[in-house]
Amino acid sequence: MTDERKLPTGRLGRWVRLAGAGARAGASVLLGKGDDEAALRAAEMLGTLRGLAAKLGQMASYVDGLVPEEQRERYERALGGLQSRAATSSGPAIRALVEEELGAPVTELFASFEERPFASASIGQVHRARLHDGREVAVKVQHPGIARAMESDLAGAGVIEAAIGLLGMRALGSERMLDEVRARFREELDYTLEAARQKVFAEIHADDPTIRVPAVIDDRSSARVLTTELVGGRSLDEAASDDDEAARSAWCATLWRFVYKATIVGGVFNADPHPGNYFFGGPGEVTFLDFGCVQKAEPGRQELARILHRAAAERDDVAFDQAAREMLRTRGGEYEAAVVAYLRKAFAPQRESPFRITRPYVADLVGQVKALALASRRNSDGSVVSMPPGVFFMNRLQFGFYSVLARFDAVVDYAAVEREFLDLPAQPPPP
Repeated sequence: MTDERKLPTGRLGRWVRLAGAGARAGASVLLGKGDDEAALRAAEMLGTLRGLAAKLGQMASYVDGLVPEEQRERYERALGGLQSRAATSSGPAIRALVEEELGAPVTELFASFEERPFASASIGQVHRARLHDGREVAVKVQHPGIARAMESDLAGAGVIEAAIGLLGMRALGSERMLDEVRARFREELDYTLEAARQKVFAEIHADDPTIRVPAVIDDRSSARVLTTELVGGRSLDEAASDDDEAARSAWCATLWRFVYKATIVGGVFNADPHPGNYFFGGPGEVTFLDFGCVQKAEPGRQELARILHRAAAERDDVAFDQAAREMLRTRGGEYEAAVVAYLRKAFAPQRESPFRITRPYVADLVGQVKALALASRRNSDGSVVSMPPGVFFMNRLQFGFYSVLARFDAVVDYAAVEREFLDLPAQPPPP
């Protein structure tokens, strides 16, 4: 059954509701009173708010280490619905928006259009439809009013700082980082941009039969409506519970290739790795969805990433440490030693390949970032530097992506996967 709830759009109303869910500061957004009732209240409120609030709930529902271990199970259970189904918008409102955006009645645009969505997320919901030529399609439509709601969240620093704090980066943040986060989240409201990026990822992986990116139907898409071919497959939970570890390893290898080939060869990465964005098929086959939050490589960083990954795969610690220092723009001292040690830990899947990514390993990474942030406040030698552009979304990707891989509990030769594309020529990042 549908779950239609009115979307609060005013800044004050949204903040009052978010605070009521226990979100006055940083990671406390999801901790409530530490009981099942508090967790359910938080999940319901975050789902109703949609937008950035729902994104916070999604992250906490699957990223290991964000919620204290003793409370993790209850919050994952309560917030799990936010991964694939947030509150929905009404059928008549959705039809009106589709007709306004595409300039024709729904009956002329589609041979059939199911009014009940089969998925709903923080910004939009997805409807099954059929074109007049018989093709089955998925129509993603923005929640009416979501642009105003997002702007209410982005207008002040409170909700954005909550997101940064949730990843343990509050002490490492800056006004530049806040502006960067605002820019990426505003871009998610532009489905025309998402469609273009979806095509970029399809082109990067065009020669890989295990990676599938749904085709965009341009004449049924606009700034607030995105129509693509309808795809399906096994969910993450279903695939991760497969008894065949070789099958689970093959899916992990494909996930890894999708992320890091795009980063190193294409100069771009999809920074929204939550579990609802994947469908799993035959041997190693994965379909990837949702290209709304995409980060481009800063000038010069694409080649530094290649050097860093190559050094990790070859277990060349001297080259790795040098590339890490250049990438993070450190200047020696306590802080440099700490961040390089963190990166060594984060690159363990390549440096110690074959490697089994586990949930405790991911939680430890998150804990190290939080400890690093706290240590930066007490730094005594003046060696702390501002985080370079893109670090917030890179951490969002890494923590979320590793948490997805940890569900498979499989040993994978990640270094070998990277050798498949480390020598491919780099492409310029998309505009």
